[in-house]
Amino acid sequence: MDYLWSPWRFHYVTSVGQKTDCIFCRLVSENNDAQNLVLLRRNHNVLMLNKFPYTAGHLMVVTQRHLARLAEASVVELNEMIQLARQCEGVLEKAYNPDGFNVGFNIGSSAGAGVAGHLHLHIVPRWKGDANFVSVVGETRVIPEDLDATYRRLHPYFHVPRDRANTQNGKNIKR
Repeated sequence: MDYLWSPWRFHYVTSVGQKTDCIFCRLVSENNDAQNLVLLRRNHNVLMLNKFPYTAGHLMVVTQRHLARLAEASVVELNEMIQLARQCEGVLEKAYNPDGFNVGFNIGSSAGAGVAGHLHLHIVPRWKGDANFVSVVGETRVIPEDLDATYRRLHPYFHVPRDRANTQNGKNIKR
């Protein structure tokens, strides 16, 4: 018999339905970015790995303010969120070479939101054939890379040294 080992899911499956504080608010306010899988902070949003990913490289852009719906967000917050999603698409193309992406919001628990009260945008890389027999028959998702490895792979793309961040092909560029 084969065993599928995913110890990071235990906390999730044993705490579903329990009323707790907002996990995103806690992660946004803490300064443990590597431990919390936070890759980048901007003025209005935070970019992090999904702790319970659909596949390797599953990212989320999370608003810093506790907002439940798009209608509550400012144009500035939404613009920054979409700009980050665009940046994620480019980074994931370089780091993983996927065949496509799922990008979207789950607003409300009936729409599938695991954290229904805090607005966040999912960016999920996809590959041809990434739904295998385990997913289809066993209703179990197999993630081929652990979260620490994913974090180490993606972190450098979001933290370019300043001397390289402001140059392109040896020329200074304006940001």
